[in-house]
Amino acid sequence: EVQLVESGGGSVQAGGSLRLSCSASGYGNSLACMGWFRQAPGKEREWVGFVDGRGSSPSYADSAKGRFTISRDNARNTVYLELNSLKPEDTAMYYCAARATAYSSCTAVAGNYYYWGQGTQVTVS
Repeated sequence: EVQLVESGGGSVQAGGSLRLSCSASGYGNSLACMGWFRQAPGKEREWVGFVDGRGSSPSYADSAKGRFTISRDNARNTVYLELNSLKPEDTAMYYCAARATAYSSCTAVAGNYYYWGQGTQVTVS
């Protein structure tokens, strides 16, 4: 039984920063690839980035490159998404997700992730 819980969202002005956290419980394999996605009302879920099990090879969507940073602390079973230079178009519900096992490769396709958090809202005005 794996549960992912996001936190750290909020309302900020354009140009501001936030750090989102995703805490895992009942997470059998801390080395699984984890991804971040976001979804605004009426829009499809959009890939933001992912990080491998050791946190050594993060990848980002074009919209996130240079502004967002993904990291992880496996000792705390937590993955982070640091949002910088935020823009109004970044407004969305942000979700973290995990692959089923450490043997599953990282992917930008949401349907390939097995575990999902409930989301945390980011609003940029």
